[in-house]
Amino acid sequence: MNKEVTDIVRDRYASGADACESNLCCAVDYDPKYLEVIPQEVIERDYGCGDPSRFVREGETVLDLGSGTGKICFIASQLVGPEGKVIGVDMTDEMLAVARDAAPVVAERIGYANVEFRRGKIQDLRTSLDAVDALLADKPVATAVDYESLQGAIAEQGRLDPLVADDSVDLIVSNCVLNLVSDGEKRQLFEEMFRVLKKGGRIAIADIVSDEDSPEHLKNDPNLWSGCVSGAMTEHGFIEMLEDVGFYGMQIETYEAEPWQVVEGIEYRSVTVMAWKGKQGPCIEKNQAVIYAGPWKTVEDDDGHVFHRGQRMAVCEKTFDIMGSEPYVEHVIPVPSALPVTTSDEFDCARPTLRSPEETKSGLPKMTTEPQSSCC
Repeated sequence: MNKEVTDIVRDRYASGADACESNLCCAVDYDPKYLEVIPQEVIERDYGCGDPSRFVREGETVLDLGSGTGKICFIASQLVGPEGKVIGVDMTDEMLAVARDAAPVVAERIGYANVEFRRGKIQDLRTSLDAVDALLADKPVATAVDYESLQGAIAEQGRLDPLVADDSVDLIVSNCVLNLVSDGEKRQLFEEMFRVLKKGGRIAIADIVSDEDSPEHLKNDPNLWSGCVSGAMTEHGFIEMLEDVGFYGMQIETYEAEPWQVVEGIEYRSVTVMAWKGKQGPCIEKNQAVIYAGPWKTVEDDDGHVFHRGQRMAVCEKTFDIMGSEPYVEHVIPVPSALPVTTSDEFDCARPTLRSPEETKSGLPKMTTEPQSSCC
């Protein structure tokens, strides 16, 4: 592509902030009760392909990547409530101007202010572009030595005061923006999402994916790229990238049957994908097991644990905790240890093993009880 991807995207979305451009978005139905407090200029200049705000919970810290004029942020602000916080990150000055102008209006209408808009690239959540401008104003770059000094100052700024801090966000949402990042920076983007999420945090990403790889001549078309088409990852490639950087539990929440656009036989459609952070850490033996409830005969999780339907499979403490929460909790039956296990012995997660009931009941007396009167 002759012009830098970032410049192409910035130019097109800067124009989209001044006047509505229908080719930048799919039709999305939002809950109208959350739109009543949002200024019309925000709604008219909103571009997306899904509604990730429906995964927001009260009291959370939510990060919206590519927040544009702020529509999803303002919906999320009402969902998290006064105890929650919403951060929008966007690189386009014109979009940010609309969002920042609307923020006090929304705050007055809902009775509290919990939204902040920050200028930066979503693939680099350490670097504040406002901070970079301040560094340049303080010491303009005139020589190669100046440039090297600036690079060091930017890195130091990002280390000491990042745009978004490590392990600080409960939920990341994004609406048809990840596909706009250049292919060479997509992995960094996914790594940055992982960095800023808290352990146990999750992502809900609405984006365009393709059923086949886009050839180079489509990728080099600036209109197709900035129009959320040819920069799309494949359906499998999107999930695979999440797995590669450390997420688990990836699942496709919505998958539009009809493609948004077909180009040279390649189907580009909207999906919403969720994934979780938190499988990192030691594997400790606590005599716990889980029973996979079905319907499949056998399933395998992201760490290679194999679960056979109806069988007590031995797991470590970490996997037991993960299986007892989203997105697995509806599919497994937890079998805790009957008595506390105080040892810190390592558990070999690489080997699928059945757990004998005697292990989970270890230490209990072999007693006989009367039938439960409520059973029949």
